Amino acid sequence: MAMFSEVKAIYFDLDDTLCGYWDAAKRALAETWEVVPVPGFTPEQLHEAWVEEFRIFADALKTSHWYEIYLSQGSITRTQLMREALLRLEIDDAHLAWRLSDEYGRRRAQYLSLFDDARALLDDLKPRYVLGVITNGPADIQREELRDLGIEGVFDHFFIEGEMGEGKPEPRVMARATQAAGCAPHEILMVGNSYRHDIIPAMDAGWRTCWIRRDSDVPPTSRTGKVESLPEGGPAPDATIGQLDELRELLGIRTQLAP
Repeated sequence: MAMFSEVKAIYFDLDDTLCGYWDAAKRALAETWEVVPVPGFTPEQLHEAWVEEFRIFADALKTSHWYEIYLSQGSITRTQLMREALLRLEIDDAHLAWRLSDEYGRRRAQYLSLFDDARALLDDLKPRYVLGVITNGPADIQREELRDLGIEGVFDHFFIEGEMGEGKPEPRVMARATQAAGCAPHEILMVGNSYRHDIIPAMDAGWRTCWIRRDSDVPPTSRTGKVESLPEGGPAPDATIGQLDELRELLGIRTQLAP
């Protein structure tokens, strides 16, 4: 597409843009409730308690004392969330909360994987563009994901919430990324799955935008069970795609066929 012909730098979100975070999380949670049973409660009851506490915890996180801890050590706040879920069921057991958290964290890391078309696309883009990742989450967890997925070496720039002390959609994050890219805002493309955290702040920064929407991108805390939709009256991104492979056509990159 002509509007992407001037793009010189591409920033990607990480979770549920390049890798299936919610798929891994939902599978890990379901298995955790089974392998670390809580006497007197079904897996469904445990999951419901976790979901309710996640909503409360996530909404209040950035204004709570837990935020500074969360930025550097995701396991601590993950365990606290499990403890809050147990307390909702009138179970005050710190060790059990740790067991649940540890099991969930290990399984989620085990199941996290790149989307099938992600690696080949990144390899195609690497010689052509400045590449960066802008991701929210704890520093330790996000770095671990990048290493485990084998893509840390692909990117020129990293903007990780836990390392910066703030994350998307803060305008300062996009300003830092613009400066690092070394080109004009209209020459930068943001590719992400979150309209609120990826698309809107990129638009506000003057970047080009590509919103990736997959049917699987539904968190376990969703009240609708549906993928995020464009808010009524909200500005549309420059492009919307269903899989990463579609970026090649938008950018005018032809895939070379093997002889």
